[in-house]
Order: sequence, then C-alpha cells, then structure tokens
Amino acid sequence: MAERTAPQRALCGGRLAADAYRPRLGDLALDLVADSRIGVVVGLPGEFAQSYHLRTPGGGIDWRAKGDGTTLRPVSVPVTHATPGNGGARYDAPTGTAAFPITVHHADGGVSDSSLVLTCDEVARWGEQFASLLAQERSR
Repeated sequence: MAERTAPQRALCGGRLAADAYRPRLGDLALDLVADSRIGVVVGLPGEFAQSYHLRTPGGGIDWRAKGDGTTLRPVSVPVTHATPGNGGARYDAPTGTAAFPITVHHADGGVSDSSLVLTCDEVARWGEQFASLLAQERSR
C-alpha cells in the first residue's frame, strides 16, 4: 500500500547495506530472477516452505522466489497528483531552499505527506507564474 514507506538503509563501509525486501501476503513484488515478473505474494517462507510463493496478478503462472528476499523488490504505487498540504512553508537558510508541505495522492487511493523543495529562484519563477494566473482570473 502507499502508506508504507521503505526503511532507510544504513551505510556499511561507505556503501548502502543490502537489506532484503520482506513482502507480506498480498503484496506485489518484482522478482529480479524470474524475468523481472511482478507477482502477488501468496505464500511466505516459514515452517513449511523455504521460499516465497508468487502468482501473476489476476491468476496464472505461479513461481517461487528465494526465501531470503534478496531477489524481490517492492512495486511502487503510481502517483496521480499532489495537492497543498497542511502547514506553512519553511525556509532553510544554509541550503537556500524553501519546503512547502504537499499531500501526494496514489492510484490506489492512498495518500502520503511530503514536501516540495524549491530554490529561491524557483520560488520567484513560480511566484511570477501564479501572479500571472491570478491576473488572468481577475480579468475574466
């Protein structure tokens, strides 16, 4: 689901740790070994199985993936649009950027909060565009 986010990976010896993805039942997963097919997780490794059991969405081909999850990747839910979020903009002087809260809307109906980060030049350019749009609206 869109509400779940990937955990941050720790640096190990100057590179990202290769944490395995651990999907849950019903999750969509991309299997890098099985021709990069996407499948629904219908079985988990555990007491009775040493591997993940996946099935083509909507039925069809079944296959197994390594039980350690190293060949599996999460499938992202597409973003449909973003809207202004709650709260005000924040300016970060050291980076010279402004962060505006936004709500990101996903194709599955889920939402997540994020920030739109703009440089001062981008804020000025967008400000000019907004002013032009407002002027057009007022002249109607």
